[in-house]
Amino acid sequence: MNARSQVFELSVEGRQIEEVVASIFHTLLFHRTLGKFRYKQEGSYSIGTVGMVDVDCDFVDFTYVRASSSDLDLTIRREIAAFRDMLRSSGGGSSGQISLEFYQKKRARWPFPAECIPWEVWTVKTDVISLANEHERQIHREKVGELLAEKIMYIADVMNRHEYVPKMPNQSELDLVFDTSFQDVQPYLFKISYQTTGPPTSSVGNTMRKFIKDTLAF
Repeated sequence: MNARSQVFELSVEGRQIEEVVASIFHTLLFHRTLGKFRYKQEGSYSIGTVGMVDVDCDFVDFTYVRASSSDLDLTIRREIAAFRDMLRSSGGGSSGQISLEFYQKKRARWPFPAECIPWEVWTVKTDVISLANEHERQIHREKVGELLAEKIMYIADVMNRHEYVPKMPNQSELDLVFDTSFQDVQPYLFKISYQTTGPPTSSVGNTMRKFIKDTLAF
């Protein structure tokens, strides 16, 4: 099975890395998370609710919604913080990418481990830029907020399409489809991976700098 793949490219200041990635990943997980399953008997179950929390960004003009699970939030933020630290340690003008992959497991014959089969992958590519003054930072802050709004609307559109997601499992196969380790929610199995790619090779960073200069010229 070929996994669906989506890629977003954004130019950000170092202080914006966490909020930009968190807004995208939490939006995705809000759509890919269910309440806890409660089985009465095999094939008969009820699903709990998933609460929501509004999150106001500090360094981007943007507010997003996440599932009201502190454990899930901590898990996501821990991975994003590690990605941020990796980018910062590679010096200024660095770029990198971080991916959120949804997968399901397929049991293998003993003694082999279960096979992990991805079915959807979302990647955020970031170019870290430095701006000269607070005026440029304010313009960039607003522009990134507008770009994130476009990305979130696109995610909502994709989630409403009739595309493959794993079918609801029996109780004995629940952990082949969902992450059951959280106390209050049950997201589809997911993992986060990231890497840095050194100085940016794409034109995204240059385009953003040109946009800011052109805006200042008016």
